[in-house]
Amino acid sequence: MKNNIIITSLLFFYSCLSAQQFPDSGKDGKYYKVNGANLWVVTVGKGEPLIMIAGGPGGTHKSLRPFDSLSVKGNIQLIYFDGYGRGKSDTAKDVKEYSLERDIEDIEGLRKAMHLDKVSVLGHSYGSLVAQGYAVKYGEHLSHLILANGFHSYVMWQENDDNSNREIKENYPEVWDELMKYRETGGISSDEKHREIYGAVPYGFLYAYNPGNFLVSRSAGYPNPFNADLYYQMVGKDGDFIVGNDIGNFDYRKKLKDLKMPVLIYGGRYDRVAVPSMMVKYKEYCPQAKFVMFEQSGHNPQVEEPEKLFPLIVDFLKN
Repeated sequence: MKNNIIITSLLFFYSCLSAQQFPDSGKDGKYYKVNGANLWVVTVGKGEPLIMIAGGPGGTHKSLRPFDSLSVKGNIQLIYFDGYGRGKSDTAKDVKEYSLERDIEDIEGLRKAMHLDKVSVLGHSYGSLVAQGYAVKYGEHLSHLILANGFHSYVMWQENDDNSNREIKENYPEVWDELMKYRETGGISSDEKHREIYGAVPYGFLYAYNPGNFLVSRSAGYPNPFNADLYYQMVGKDGDFIVGNDIGNFDYRKKLKDLKMPVLIYGGRYDRVAVPSMMVKYKEYCPQAKFVMFEQSGHNPQVEEPEKLFPLIVDFLKN
C-alpha cells in the first residue's frame, strides 16, 4: 500500500461475535527471535496454523485484523506478525537489510521458532510476493497457499503504478497538477513532499468498492505504523511511478504451475491496484489453483465481502 494508513472496518466489528474477545495488537503478543531480529507475533484462536503476511511493503499486521473472526468460524489459529522493520518488531540500522528474500526467509524462521511442522500462509497484497516466494522455496513445509489481491510479477506491480496514476490524473486533476509541478522540479516518489501530495488522494478511491466501508486512522496504536524508508528501499526511490529494486525484479509466472500444495487465489473487481486485467492471468500461470473474483470488493474483500470470503477460506483449508 502506498499510503501511511492503518485500516479498520465497521464490518469487522459487526461480523464478530459480541462476546468474543480478540487479543490486542499492541499488548497481547510476544517476541520471537527470527534470523537475529525480534519479531512481534500475535496469535488468535486455536487450530491449524495460518501465517498472515501483511502488505505494503512496510505495513504492520494490524491491517489484517479484520480476519480475526476466521478463528471463530473454523479450526484455525491465525498467526499475525510484524515483519522486520515494521510495527513493534526490530528495525534495521541500514535500510539495505530490507529485501523480499529476507521476508521470505523470516517466514521459514518464524515457522521454526514457533516449532511448527507444516503451516498455511495467506499473503495479502505485497504479502503475496512473500507467500509465493515461500511456496516456491519451502513448499514441503506448506499445507495451503492463499494469495489475496496479490501480484505475480514486476509487470503486474508496474501496472499497479500506471493504473493508479491514470485514475488519479482523471479523477483528482488538482492533485495530479500539483504532483506534476513538483516532479518537474526533480521531485521523486520517496521525497516527503511527493508523499504528502500523493497522500491527498483518499485510500478508498483506489482500494475500495465502497469507500464508506472504511474508517481511516493515521494512529496505529503503537510506534512505526508504516515504514516509508523500507517501502522505497524495496520498490525503488521513484517506486510510485517506476518500480525498481526488489519489486522491479520479482517474477513468479513460470514457477506457479509447479506448486504442489492446494492454492487459493482471489481478487476484487474494483481493485485499482492489483488490477483485474492482471489478476485473471493467474488462471494461466497457476491453472491448478481455485480462483475467485469478488464482485463487490476492491483491495480488501476481508472488509467488503467477509460473509462470502470467510466461508471460502474455511472450506479451502479443510480440504
